[in-house]
Formats: sequence, structure tokens, C-alpha cells
Amino acid sequence: MTIEPGIVCGACDWLNKIDRSTCEDCNSNLILYPETEMQTHASRDTGDRSPEPLKIIEVKRSGNMPEEAEGKPMEQARHFVCSSCYSPVPSGHKFCGKCGTATDNPAGRTPEFFGEMQTPGKAKLILIKGEGMDGISYHLNSTEHFVGRMEGAILFTEDKWLSPKHSNFFYRDDCLEIRDEGSLNGVYVCFRKEATVKDGAMFLAGEQVFKVERVAPYNDDPADDGTYFFSSPRNEPSFRVVQVLEGGGYGMIVHAKDGKVEIGREGGDMNFPNDPFISSKHLRVEITNNVLKLIDLGSKNGTYLKISGEKALAHGDYLFIGKQLLRVEITN
Repeated sequence: MTIEPGIVCGACDWLNKIDRSTCEDCNSNLILYPETEMQTHASRDTGDRSPEPLKIIEVKRSGNMPEEAEGKPMEQARHFVCSSCYSPVPSGHKFCGKCGTATDNPAGRTPEFFGEMQTPGKAKLILIKGEGMDGISYHLNSTEHFVGRMEGAILFTEDKWLSPKHSNFFYRDDCLEIRDEGSLNGVYVCFRKEATVKDGAMFLAGEQVFKVERVAPYNDDPADDGTYFFSSPRNEPSFRVVQVLEGGGYGMIVHAKDGKVEIGREGGDMNFPNDPFISSKHLRVEITNNVLKLIDLGSKNGTYLKISGEKALAHGDYLFIGKQLLRVEITN
């Protein structure tokens, strides 16, 4: 690193060589006291006092900075003004380039960083989307970390879908896990590719909440007098997918055809064209060998399965707690 003295133009902030009298960028006068002004100052002096010397600014340049970029002022420099002559002072300069007044430029101070460091082997949560503080992180360096609307170390007081004490992040055998603390709406974790589910499992896709239910065989027995009920032909579905509305009511209900139900924005069995977060072909619910599965079809925003009790978490996992979307990051 080399240190080269120079003069900063008070009109355009251009850094000029020390021997220049005019700015090489805007041609403004760089002399602190022009000749006529020097004579005026001299005529007013009654003693041997001489005009104040020109202040020279030392600018540090890194050796790998491109030549065409050297000396050009940063945009944030225009936000600080000299208190004496009201000229702009570039960030990091200790003196005004026009009048030489020492500055108290806060942009030139060495920044002081503070905050809790992430402990190796421990996790932190990044708020991806939530209560107006997107990007904030929560370090999980203790043994338990309760989340809720009213109780716990991590609070989201404005989220009306959170229970007062909703869930708990904790460590077991040095692995991060989450436990649902009996909340009303539960915890949803994004799964990778596919997940095996049980009867009554709930999941999220886009802004929609769904429930998968097994269907009991239809009763085809005749009435007491031996007469069969007259009806349309039907397939024998093994399960159905139910859209769960706010308040717990049921919306759209689709019974499986050929052992599957496809969900998306268009072209599926359950379509939601006005949902901006659901993909065109988002996921498929299917049954194979009497086992229910959720299969994500490469959706952009993923599919989230409601956990039952406790679940281990890994680096990069996404989860919904109430309306808060969080990402897990674990250091090595």
C-alpha cells in the first residue's frame, strides 16, 4: 500500500495531484487563497502573521485498485458537509479539501461491530419472511429456545397464528431438534423430494393448507327390503385431499383417481391460479402399496409438512412457525 498526497477539489470532489492549481476534472481553482485575496489578507495583517498554510490530505490507496478508479469520490461522500465552508467532504477524509477545517465526519470513523458470535457446532435461525424484520438472525447457543407470541426467548408478538408458547428449539446429542409445544397451528418443515405421511397429515403448498385423509370403502349393501340405492358410477378412492380454510373449515375436496392427486396452479386435480407462491405443477399425493406419500414436483417454494411432536433439523432446512418463515444455519 502506498500513500500519495493530493488536493481534493471542493467543487466536484476529484482528487488532484499536489502540484496542480486547477482541478483536472472540472477546471475549478484549487488555490486556497487567490492572489488578490492574498493581498487583501496581507494588507490587513499588522504583525508578521502569514496566511494559513494549505492543508494536504493524505489518501491511502490499495495497490490493486484500478487506475481509472483511483481518486474518484464515493457516492456516500456527498452526504457529509463541512461545517465551516459547507463544501462536500469525501468519506474517510479528516480535513475539508476547500478550507482545511478538521472534520468530525462520522463516515470516516472506524466502525465498531457488536453482536453475539455464532458458536461452532451451534445453529442460528434466519428470518426469511415474517414480522417486518426480514434477515434478522437468532443464535441458538443455549440448551432450549422457546418461540411464541407471548412466552419465550424468540417472540413474534404480532403474529396471531402463533400460540403464546408455540415451539422449542433444543439440542439432543449435539443435534438441533424442534418440538411442538401443543400449539394450535403446529410447525411445518420443508421436506426434500418426498415424504411418507399418515392418515390426517397436514401440509402447505404456496398459501394453501391441505389435509390428506384415507377413505373408508363405500357401503354397497342393499336396503332392508333388498333394494340397492341408484347412483352414478364411481371409482373406489383410497384417500382424499382436503383444502383447510381459515377457522378450520373445509374448502375444495378431491378424491384420488388412479391412486393420486396432483396440486398446482394449473393442469392438476386441485388448481389455484391466483396463488402467487404455488408452482404450475407443485406436488403429487399418491398411495403405493397402501403407503401415502407427498412428492414435490420441483416446486420453486417447496412443500411443508406439519410435524408430529419432535423433529431433527439439518443445515439449510426451512420451516414455518405461524406466518414466520425461518431458515436453519449450522456452523461446523
